[in-house]
Amino acid sequence: MQVLVTGAAGFIGYHLSKKLIEHGHQVIGVDNLNDYYDPKLKLDRLNELGISFVGLETKGIKEYEFGNFTFLKADITDDHLWELLSNEFHITSIIHLAAQAGVRYSLENPKSYIKSNVEGFLNVLEFCRYLKIKDLIYASSSSVYGLDSVQPFSENENCNKPVSLYAATKRSNELMAHTYHHLFGIESVGLRFFTVYGPWGRPDMAPFIFTKSAFEGTEIKVFNQGNQKRDFTYIDDIVNGIIQIFDQRIKIEGAEVCNIGQGKPLGLGEFISLIEKSTGKELAKKFVKAQPGDVQITYADTDKLRSNFSYKPSIELKQGIQKFVNWYKKYYNITD
Repeated sequence: MQVLVTGAAGFIGYHLSKKLIEHGHQVIGVDNLNDYYDPKLKLDRLNELGISFVGLETKGIKEYEFGNFTFLKADITDDHLWELLSNEFHITSIIHLAAQAGVRYSLENPKSYIKSNVEGFLNVLEFCRYLKIKDLIYASSSSVYGLDSVQPFSENENCNKPVSLYAATKRSNELMAHTYHHLFGIESVGLRFFTVYGPWGRPDMAPFIFTKSAFEGTEIKVFNQGNQKRDFTYIDDIVNGIIQIFDQRIKIEGAEVCNIGQGKPLGLGEFISLIEKSTGKELAKKFVKAQPGDVQITYADTDKLRSNFSYKPSIELKQGIQKFVNWYKKYYNITD
């Protein structure tokens, strides 16, 4: 099969592309390699997939190929990309992960969220419409659950009161997917990811920030005085869940949304303790107030994904954090 993976150089996109290739699929990966965080990490992920190139700053769409992986350096908001994909490939399924990520950054650069997350997703849906691609899996987010949502978060919630622009764009994706199913019969599953972590993770997220601070001896900010809980989910469990849905696409009817998380929220203080034990370093902490757009607790009800697609996360947080720290030490050549 030819599977289009957008955001292929991203954290989840890299791991998913690798797994799909291992399963024998031909992967067409797309990523604009933007500088929201250090592009070197994205390039190194691509190198792990066999793609090595220079000219990051080069304008226009660039295509690279290695084995069953074809990579296109392109932006999903560029109409020329979709023309190229239509003319040169025979894509049978789409896993759409590309997006402008980050709750806090949406306060600083809101227009990038509308462009990437709303306009970009519209291009994906239009591509599905005109090429009659019925199978679409896309990234939503646990952030769609607002402050008045009931724990654990269930897909039955209305999710009409997001507290960040990032969350609003992800909720809009779910509504757009519903509309395109109603109008054009596109079957889709939107996955509400819950705090994904693991090797090759994003530098703007807590596991990376805290581990970096531990080895550099710098102070961390503990938001909301540490009174937060997150449903941390290891990357392998996320990817395995996506693959299970992909392999059982016949079960997809309509425009579904599913939580994908560990289902075990952990307090921020306990999480910091795990980082300290795994690194062997004590973190200097500065307790500060909550950031606008942050929710106090995330907690996934995963019954829907378990019953429909046999989803079962297996990596406990202690084990997952140690795996991440081991990767971090290796990647940055830390010996102590």
